[in-house]
Order: sequence, then structure tokens, then C-alpha cells
Amino acid sequence: MRLARRLAIALALPLTAVSLAACGSGISLDEPIEGPTWRLVLLGDQPVAPGDDPMRNPQLQFERSSGRVSGSGGCNRLFGTYTRAASQLKLGQIGATKMACADPARNTLEMQFFQALQATASYRLQAPGRMALLDGTGRTVAVFEAAR
Repeated sequence: MRLARRLAIALALPLTAVSLAACGSGISLDEPIEGPTWRLVLLGDQPVAPGDDPMRNPQLQFERSSGRVSGSGGCNRLFGTYTRAASQLKLGQIGATKMACADPARNTLEMQFFQALQATASYRLQAPGRMALLDGTGRTVAVFEAAR
């Protein structure tokens, strides 16, 4: 009986600590990502500087009613579908316009951005207005900030 009680307490303490830590962050795992325009600020661990034209910066917008995602890769407009359940996020096949990208660095960034989107398996809200996309191993592939 004593052993069972000690075991129950030993198991309950870590769960309580995790629950309290999650409550203290003020960020709900199921907080909607739909609505704001999310501007790419990190691709992997590389900072992404905004360009001269805010509409052509790598960015995403999720539309709950249609299950569609749209945005820009930096050169081309992108579009596709997504599904979200709690922190799981799966982007369907991403399509894009096929405009020429005069800047080779922007073209490379766009290709890497599209690859990161296809690798996405989940997301994490790091702070209000800051979202990370994670691959299937939990590695951060991209970080976004809500555009103001």
C-alpha cells in the first residue's frame, strides 16, 4: 500500500510541474494561427532580413474557413492547403507562381523556405506573435513573427 502511494505521488509530481509550467507561459497550444500574416524571421538558424517590398517578404497566412494557406516565398506567391489539430500542422502540396527572381540569394532563400514548409509536422507558439514550425523530429525549420 505504501509503495503504491509513493509511486502515485512520484508520478503525479512531474505531471503537475509540467501542467503548471504550461499555464505560466500564457500561450495556449491550441491558440489559432489563423488571421495574422506571419513574416519569416529565421530559416533554420539563419536570420531572414526583410526586403524593400513588404508584400514580397517570405510570409504565410492561414485561412481557417477554407483550410488554405497563402503568402509569398520572397519572389513568387505561394498557395496550398493545411490541416491543424492542436500543435500538429501539415501543409499540403505547396504551389507557387513561376516569376523570375532577379536576386540569386532570394531565389535560394525561396527554395529553402518551400522545403521547410513541406517538412513541417507541427508548430509551437514561442511567445505572443511568434511561431516556430517544426519538422517530424522536433527540429525548428522556420520562425515567424506576426506582421504589425
